[in-house]
Order: sequence, then C-alpha cells, then structure tokens
Amino acid sequence: MAKRLFVGSLPYSATSAQLEELFSQVGKITTLNLITDKFSGQSKGFAFVEFTTDAEADEAIKKFSNFELDGRKMVVNEARPREDRNSRSTFGSNFNRSRGW
Repeated sequence: MAKRLFVGSLPYSATSAQLEELFSQVGKITTLNLITDKFSGQSKGFAFVEFTTDAEADEAIKKFSNFELDGRKMVVNEARPREDRNSRSTFGSNFNRSRGW
C-alpha cells in the first residue's frame, strides 16, 4: 500500500474533481477523499490522497507543498495513522455513566 497523504489548507471552494485533476499530474491516484461537512456538503479545507506507489506520493509532496490553489498555499505531507476511535473517552459519556444517568 502506498503512502497516504494529508492535503491541508485547501480553499473551501475546492472540489474532488479539481484535486483529482491536479494530483493526477504526478501519478495514478488510488483514492482521493475530500472531507466535507455532512450537513452543508462544503469542503472542510482538507483531503486525503493515496497513489499507487510511494515514489508518486513523494513526488506529490515535493510538487504540491506550498502550491497555491485559489489563493491558499496547500500543505501536503504524509498522513499520520488513523486513531482507534474506541480508545477515546468522551467527557459526556463517562460523566453520565458515573452518575447513573
């Protein structure tokens, strides 16, 4: 599996098609996930991109770090591994259980 890249500081007007066109300049994209607000559908300003090879991902980091898109300089780097959501504790759920609510 190739490196998963984090692409941040995107303009809120960015679209998946726009990012796919841009990043396909350096290689074959296996996945592109533009993160959007679930209610409005508007971009949250970041995305994740995965290429078929690590070399393509490295080239994307070099080429698109500080690349200006619609007046914003993108941040492109290797994504951190996903956190296990079950290991997180939330204040509300623990607080309510301890009180017997």
